[in-house]
Amino acid sequence: MADHVFCDLEDAVAPSAKVAARDSIVRALNEHDWGRKTRCVRINDVTTPWCHGDIITVVEGAGENIDTIMLTKPRTAADVMFLHHMLEQLEQKLGLKRKIGIEVLIEEVEALQNVEEIATCSDRMECLIFGMGDYSASQGIDTRAIGESGAYPGDIFHYARFRVTMAARAAGIDAVDGPFSNFRSPEAYREQAIQARSLGMVGKWAIHPAQIEWGLDVFTPAAETVAEARKLEAAYLEAEAQGLGAAQVDGKMIDAATARLVRNTLIKADLIGM
Repeated sequence: MADHVFCDLEDAVAPSAKVAARDSIVRALNEHDWGRKTRCVRINDVTTPWCHGDIITVVEGAGENIDTIMLTKPRTAADVMFLHHMLEQLEQKLGLKRKIGIEVLIEEVEALQNVEEIATCSDRMECLIFGMGDYSASQGIDTRAIGESGAYPGDIFHYARFRVTMAARAAGIDAVDGPFSNFRSPEAYREQAIQARSLGMVGKWAIHPAQIEWGLDVFTPAAETVAEARKLEAAYLEAEAQGLGAAQVDGKMIDAATARLVRNTLIKADLIGM
């Protein structure tokens, strides 16, 4: 089951249908049972004629049932602050009890150049997503399949993923990997997800229902991994209480540095009740 769902007003919606799609999303947010999922709306970017109307309609219509707004194609922090200020005004006007968070798609070369400023520009910021499809177009990368490196030797997206992840981690927010278009290849999807996880990203988009299970499998820690992490942390805390700087567990040494690595696993486990 997906952890996060976004209702789309951007690429998946034809220009002639964008205005009507707003009301469909409002109804879906108000009438569906979303469980514990993060409810997000992906809006059109600030250079389009639809952005301000997207924000006004969905927040006025379903503000209490929106967790985050996803801004597409920002190039600078100023683009993000446009959304920030509109949310501030709408929440005051409507008397909303919860602040709506902001997610940002890093999918333009200018955005990657400004990613650190973007990550820290608003206290509403919750997530940076690497959108490799539009990013490939923006940089002129020679590929026809979103998320694949084409003829490039190695991972052509490594640098961009690394910068997005580091900026997000430094800002104390999440980094998420974007789509992979070949939904018939679980092996290729998993490989990309594992690379993203290895860099510190916390999830990857699924553009087809089959990809949800593949993503969850990669980003959910195994029960035995969590059990080992709890054992290691307990041993370190006991050693620390005794004035020792390290402990040994089953032939493995754990000190302050490795305890931090172990804690990363436990934070994920605690979030999902493992």
